[in-house]
Amino acid sequence: MNRGLVLAEWRRGLESLEAAKVLANQGWSTDSISRAYYATLHAAKAVLQVHGVVPESHSAVRRMFGLHLIQSGEVEKEWATILAHTFDDRIVADYDVEVSFDENQALEEVNRAQNFQDRMREYLISKGFASSELDLTRDPC
Repeated sequence: MNRGLVLAEWRRGLESLEAAKVLANQGWSTDSISRAYYATLHAAKAVLQVHGVVPESHSAVRRMFGLHLIQSGEVEKEWATILAHTFDDRIVADYDVEVSFDENQALEEVNRAQNFQDRMREYLISKGFASSELDLTRDPC
């Protein structure tokens, strides 16, 4: 396991979640849904890094998450469902210009991403990461 890569993926996910919240609150629902997916994706990639797994594509993240975390019983199946759901919504949000999302839908997606991150945070702590390592910190400007 490369601890630095785990934390880099984790922090990228935290940043994406913060961006999703801001976008949802500013009325940019479609972009918020996209960012919420990336918050989920990076959290999934962080926990896969614990196993030394570095997936090369979005679909590989989903497959490897199922193989290494769900099938092993380390993480409950519902989290793979959320990962898949956020991916599907992100595809629609990014590529289907005829579909629009409202603020409530964006906030639901942000909530899913937050819950996913909360569960993956528990997992990382169970693998020896300190809670303080998993907090979002910003460098002062």
